[in-house]
Amino acid sequence: MVTDFGQQALVSILSHLLFIGITWWALQALHFDKLLRVNRVVQARLLYILLTVAIGSSVSNFFLDYLIWSQQLPLLLP
Repeated sequence: MVTDFGQQALVSILSHLLFIGITWWALQALHFDKLLRVNRVVQARLLYILLTVAIGSSVSNFFLDYLIWSQQLPLLLP
């Protein structure tokens, strides 16, 4: 029982890190420079990091929920 929580925690951490990394890579294709004000480099980088974490965490939560729901489906059948 306790090892299940440990495994679930490890999968969650790895999933979040993976999807945050994928999101960071995907956002590299956009040119945010054209949307931001001049001489706001620190604010632009912070926005970029926060946007990456928000999108990556949301996608990771979706896949983790889907994984949990698919594991619970056999409990539906008698």
